[in-house]
Amino acid sequence: MFFAGSVFITLETGCTDSDTVGPAVEAEGQPESTKTKVLEAGAGVLQRDAPTDKLNIYLVGFHPLKNDPQHQFEAHHFCQQVNEDFMQCVLYDGNTSDANLNGIEYIISERLFDSLPEEEQQYWHPHNGEILSGQLVAPNLPEVADKELMQSKMNSYGKTWHTWNVTYGNESNDRLPLGEPALGWSFNRFGEAQPGLLENRDRRMGISTEERRRQRQDLIPLAHPQAGVDALKGAFERPTKPIPDVVDKSTSAASDLKKRPNP
Repeated sequence: MFFAGSVFITLETGCTDSDTVGPAVEAEGQPESTKTKVLEAGAGVLQRDAPTDKLNIYLVGFHPLKNDPQHQFEAHHFCQQVNEDFMQCVLYDGNTSDANLNGIEYIISERLFDSLPEEEQQYWHPHNGEILSGQLVAPNLPEVADKELMQSKMNSYGKTWHTWNVTYGNESNDRLPLGEPALGWSFNRFGEAQPGLLENRDRRMGISTEERRRQRQDLIPLAHPQAGVDALKGAFERPTKPIPDVVDKSTSAASDLKKRPNP
């Protein structure tokens, strides 16, 4: 159960058949033996799984890597709202029981972000662009519940580490999680996502990013300038354009300074 504004939202991690997304790759290794399956079944009965029971909020969005923006992930987030200012998520390449765990994301409020030292803030990406563009979605929620959830995440920030190069539609997926974790970022301008990335997600899951964008226009007045909006500006191989009212803090501060009368 998750409380957002005046709406109680009950979210299940399972999905209907119409929007299931299987794993992007089968992990390298031998099939489970009968002994392993028996041990697994016994563990399921006798051991606790309370932490994962709390992962009851399901979000789907996209992440480019901050140091390699052409490398982009479709990210299925299974999250727990720990308190009003802090959420923690496990990331997968799909939403079925055999999906591959490929990262983590922590989400904090603007208040907590502003309390961080500048050196730490560089790891946290802004969320207003994801929300106002319609890219970030909570599948299967009614419109009113989706709006409440997205409103609660306006002006928030995420710290994402991808631990496995595996994502839907990527021909160079690894069969195992190799190398160092990579810092994920957010799309903050139209056109930054690779052609087909959003469209393929929408088609498979029965979602309209454009319709979500239109439904969220009344959230625009809530948007504050955020740090990191321009972190990847100019780093993409195609034309991009601003998302209305998604503004970098540094740009906003410079603009305000220009508007001030001379002393």
